[in-house]
Amino acid sequence: MSDEQQPQRQFMVQRIYTKDISFEAPNTPQIFQENWSPEINVGLGSEVHKLENASVELVMSVNVEAKHQGKTVFMVEVKQAGLFHVQGFNDDEADALMGIAAPNVLFPYAREVISDLVTRGSFPQFVLQPVNFEALYTQQRQAKAAQAATAESGAAH
Repeated sequence: MSDEQQPQRQFMVQRIYTKDISFEAPNTPQIFQENWSPEINVGLGSEVHKLENASVELVMSVNVEAKHQGKTVFMVEVKQAGLFHVQGFNDDEADALMGIAAPNVLFPYAREVISDLVTRGSFPQFVLQPVNFEALYTQQRQAKAAQAATAESGAAH
């Protein structure tokens, strides 16, 4: 194969943007009167959308909910998105790029937005801990493989 026939491998950030933001503090100002240490739950998800011209959008959803004695202190949801140019990779490689590299690019932006919103809500600074997207990606791949194996063995019986 000549160099002209093989597309050059490219993974580039084209654009980073916030697609959706939500902040709620339903129990203010009463919650400010209490001495509280909230229970924090963090949820993470992503959606990949293939577009034309080798462009791929990743939308990372990060949800943070703080509760104290069953009452919501605050809830934050951020959908941080990025548009990436992905060319010259096979499907598995492109899947890994969108499951590991792209989230690593977007996560600092989502972390900053969440920290800013919580601070603007007059709550103590909140910083999301780093996420090992490679480990998450590996776990998801293993779970899918296990589900496929279970489905195959169930169909064989």
